[in-house]
Amino acid sequence: METVHYSYLNIKKTMKKVTILHNNRCSKSRCALQVLKDENCEIEIIDYIKNTPSKKELKTILDKLGLNAFDIVRKKESIFLEKFKGKTFTNSEWIQILTEYPILIERPIVIDGYKAVIGRPIELVIDLLKRTS
Repeated sequence: METVHYSYLNIKKTMKKVTILHNNRCSKSRCALQVLKDENCEIEIIDYIKNTPSKKELKTILDKLGLNAFDIVRKKESIFLEKFKGKTFTNSEWIQILTEYPILIERPIVIDGYKAVIGRPIELVIDLLKRTS
């Protein structure tokens, strides 16, 4: 496993409040969480598999990402391949599917106020932390 330390980011030293939709089984998610810790962020960690966002919360997250629900679907997951590949659903239907099958939600998602990013690559998290407004 690759260990990455990003404590040299020149980010403002005021404690930044962020939320991460996190899956500890995912190396990219663990890496994003470590970056947030290295930068002394005030972190709300949401294990979204156990504490799945509601439809309303997911819609808010999607608005902050600037994406549709299908854009954050993990298309290589077996559940997707078995149940949903090749089928067409509305954005609202995909939001419902993601609340029923949270393993399909791309990870990690880091939220800073009114903006959010999917932390792949990790540089997107770094760019979010550098954001001042």
